[in-house]
Amino acid sequence: MSNFVAPEVKKFAAWDYVVFAGLFLVCASIGVFFAVKERKKKTSKEFLVGGRQMTCGPIAFSLTSSFMSAVTVLGTPSEVYRYGASFVLFFLSYALVIIFTAELFLPVFYRSGITSTYEYLELRFNKIVRLAATLIYILQTILYTGIVVYAPSLALNQVTGFDLWGSVAATGIVCTFYCTLGGLKAVVWTDAFQMIVMVVGFVTVLIRGTTLNGGSAKIWEVAYEGSRLNIIDFDVDPLRRHTFWTIVIGGTFTWLGLYGVNQSTIQRCISCKSEKHAKLALYLNLLGLWVVLVCAVFCGLVMYSHYKGCDPWTAAFISAPDQLMPYFVMDIFSSMPGVPGLFVACAFSGTLSTVAASINALATVTFEDLVKKGFPNLSDKMSTWISKGLCILYGVLCTSMAAATSLLGGVVQASLSIHGMCGGPMLGLFTLGIVFPCANWQGAIGGLLAGITLAFWAGTGSFIYPAPPTKSIPLQLSTLNCTLANSTEVLMTAAPTAVPDRPLLADTWYSLSYLYFSAIGCLGCVITGLLISLITGPSKGEDIPPVLIKPVCNPFCFWSERLKTLFWCGVQHDSPEVDFEKYLPKVIANEAVSDDTFKNNITKENKRHFPGYNPEEKSYTNMSRESRL
Repeated sequence: MSNFVAPEVKKFAAWDYVVFAGLFLVCASIGVFFAVKERKKKTSKEFLVGGRQMTCGPIAFSLTSSFMSAVTVLGTPSEVYRYGASFVLFFLSYALVIIFTAELFLPVFYRSGITSTYEYLELRFNKIVRLAATLIYILQTILYTGIVVYAPSLALNQVTGFDLWGSVAATGIVCTFYCTLGGLKAVVWTDAFQMIVMVVGFVTVLIRGTTLNGGSAKIWEVAYEGSRLNIIDFDVDPLRRHTFWTIVIGGTFTWLGLYGVNQSTIQRCISCKSEKHAKLALYLNLLGLWVVLVCAVFCGLVMYSHYKGCDPWTAAFISAPDQLMPYFVMDIFSSMPGVPGLFVACAFSGTLSTVAASINALATVTFEDLVKKGFPNLSDKMSTWISKGLCILYGVLCTSMAAATSLLGGVVQASLSIHGMCGGPMLGLFTLGIVFPCANWQGAIGGLLAGITLAFWAGTGSFIYPAPPTKSIPLQLSTLNCTLANSTEVLMTAAPTAVPDRPLLADTWYSLSYLYFSAIGCLGCVITGLLISLITGPSKGEDIPPVLIKPVCNPFCFWSERLKTLFWCGVQHDSPEVDFEKYLPKVIANEAVSDDTFKNNITKENKRHFPGYNPEEKSYTNMSRESRL
């Protein structure tokens, strides 16, 4: 084994600190601005969902910035550098995810007037299902946010020498500060600013890297020779880490669990002033996702061209693949003070937006699903203070979770694995409720448990027993042009080691691509839930308010009204008063009638057509839920 001499890479200069500190200052200022501007009308509704008066533009920027985090800025170029540009196939996954979210899930959530997505589960099933889903979401989000906090702190540690955990604490403090002061509006407008910083950072790296490496044609040629452009691989082997099928199918399930039913996404969408604005925000966000993805992939190709003869990871100049991108930036911008600070600001922009979104969503879910259930008569002032207290609590928890992230390996695979293991079963649960009228609460609980069990079984097994190298081996990397240490050629003979015992499932079930974890959890939940529902007695469609079900069969049975009615399972979609597409009723829970959820005040004339409505009572009763409790 040879020892190599690492080329000298400069650290941060004064201008880098100025640029980087400017990002934190602007983010904190936005929180202060909204705290001062709207201090007189700060109800819990205003704080958590912006008064439902947001427009599509800032929401679209916010969505893109929140989910294209430092995991994308640091992890995706490293993935492309090591495994090739097949990661670009995620543009198909993103398109499918946005279409499903905008046309299937969003209409149901928006029209039912909820604040927390888990309110839907109580309206459709019962309290037990809602509570179980809420707890799983809180666990998933805290785990994921820990990764997102750790990733840019690793970058900062690599390029500046700052204490790793000091930068972790700084990230958590700033996010918690502006999220607690300004609420959702501060989060959204800060995200919009951070999205601009992220794209500018990527473009700056691309221009400089392309110029230094002979232009785009030369980079393309080098990437082709290095097999980095072998993008489409139709191998159906589910054990292969990245193929066309794992990325498009597995990636769609993974990101749909993150987008379609995730509180952080839906909370932004329902804060829009209309459903049209919410849908438009999602489609505009798709353009943003594509832009960031293409920038990240091309950065990986530029980085490969630059280091094709001396890979800094193999040569041990850096300690982890996720440090490749910051190392590359400090290398090519060593003579341009201020620009490395812009890149680190780019990485932190994604992180700040994601962490703030997570904190805000966690506070919303906890307040709506737990606090209000225990204390239903809280005043607006007390509700707002409790919401802010929850922001602080979750800011501390998410920051603390970053300490465990260093044990999880590469940030991209770790983050998507967590989303798959938790998000897949959650996606299956909401799919059961929205698509299948026959599903009952017993099926929902049984399906959720089955989905979680399957997904965590596969995910935990893959962490303990990694897939064989043949299924996920990186492409060839060279150290041929690295400089050897003076007269130091150390030959080391590895002592023979015993091959560890691997269980029977290690090379099959535990070796599944991490992108399939979500599909396993989702399909396991749906199939098990339907079977249990049929065994225990399916729900009666006539007892389910139509706004809670999306009649997906309509486009496939357009020629036959009778066939459509059969697939509706008794749900009264054909009733003119509750027509799903034209009339937007607000569904009222029997124990949760409040201005927070139902501010449109449906008239009694319209209400009398709902199942279980008694005009002598103040609200109608959702019989389908009451009968199951």
